[in-house]
Amino acid sequence: MSNPTPAAQHSPASFIALLPLFVFLGLFIGAGVYFQSQGVDFAFYQLPSVIAILPAIILALILSKQKLNQSIDTFIGGIGHSNIIAMCLIYLLAGAFAAVAKATGGVDATVALGLSLIPSNLLLPGFFVIAAFIATAMGTSMGTIAAVAPIALGVADQAQIDYALMAGAVMSGALFGDNLSIISDTTIAATRTQGCDMKDKFRENLIFAIPASLLTLIAFVFAGQGQAELASQNIDLIKVIPYLTILILAVAGLNVFVVLTLGILLAGATGLFTMDYGVIQFGKDIYAGFSNMQEIFILSMLVGGLAALMQQQGGLAFVSKQIEKLITRFSKAQGEASCRAAELGMAGIVAVTNTCVANNTVSIVVTGDIAKDLAEKHGVSPKRAASVLDIFACIIQGLIPYGAQALLIASTFSITPLAAVSHAWYCMILAVVAVAIVIFRKRH
Repeated sequence: MSNPTPAAQHSPASFIALLPLFVFLGLFIGAGVYFQSQGVDFAFYQLPSVIAILPAIILALILSKQKLNQSIDTFIGGIGHSNIIAMCLIYLLAGAFAAVAKATGGVDATVALGLSLIPSNLLLPGFFVIAAFIATAMGTSMGTIAAVAPIALGVADQAQIDYALMAGAVMSGALFGDNLSIISDTTIAATRTQGCDMKDKFRENLIFAIPASLLTLIAFVFAGQGQAELASQNIDLIKVIPYLTILILAVAGLNVFVVLTLGILLAGATGLFTMDYGVIQFGKDIYAGFSNMQEIFILSMLVGGLAALMQQQGGLAFVSKQIEKLITRFSKAQGEASCRAAELGMAGIVAVTNTCVANNTVSIVVTGDIAKDLAEKHGVSPKRAASVLDIFACIIQGLIPYGAQALLIASTFSITPLAAVSHAWYCMILAVVAVAIVIFRKRH
């Protein structure tokens, strides 16, 4: 996220400097637990994260040993760091693309294409693949679940498939795509905080995702129950083109700002030429996409400022020092053993953070600086660090019953969130595969 300032470099490690972070997590988690005990839907999303972080920022300013004006300058410097600003601009473009593509029928066309390709006796693995493709193209697990889950529910009814199994298949695919997608907010956060290209992180992620997804497919094939002949779908391939285009261009290494801008223009053009969709509506949908990213946009800026204050006061140095002690305890060797221990340290801290905040993007933003510091000290490549952060945040996000994905799909299928996450097999398999790869894979 932010590079250490000279002042931050000489600040002694301090546990006190972490108190603002604990205040933020305490308010956010405490409100979630309270509302959950009251039976409120989406309990962990009742207190907006951007509000929960404000008292933490005030406390960080009070704890600062700098003069108030200098502390505010440090805070603003953290907000205005190039990585934070670039991250926020990408959020806006990704939101605009998702909104325009949905408004012009891209989501419906992609679902229809997927349904047309599913064999009647492979419905569970089929929906896993559909959700995976749509999430990779859209960059959002929530958007994918919202689009695919109602259709999957109807098919599960028709084929007499256990609701929890079908929910698990859709949720697994959605989280696969969210983790892998080039335009996902988790990918944006991971690559910007670690300083690597999206295409490099994508290729690194494939090393983990391909074996995990194949094993998940096999699991859903063997779990398959019943079959149903799906109604013929009206397929409009033109509306799928924007999704395919951004996937191909992003993997090819084209600048992400150019990729997303082209995607927005292509999605808009398909609407203008294939339906009653005017330029004014195109503009409104772009703005609606910007608005959809408001919370993560503001939160990323505020977390950037808070991280700068905690860094200046020695808080991040304290965390790094504690992780270093653990790494030293479990790995006296240098080279690969040191890299392995550092990667496991990154995985652990982002997993614990995500368990607390129930938001994989927020957990990556919060732990990004610490992970980068670990990576630089132990020779872990930026693409590897970004991949580890995103993967373990994704794993936890798919396994916590109070996460937004579990809550949304549980409400659609009228099952408990616990039943949904207990069938999110991709996240469980990915956890085993990822730990095995971190431990046993050779570094070059």
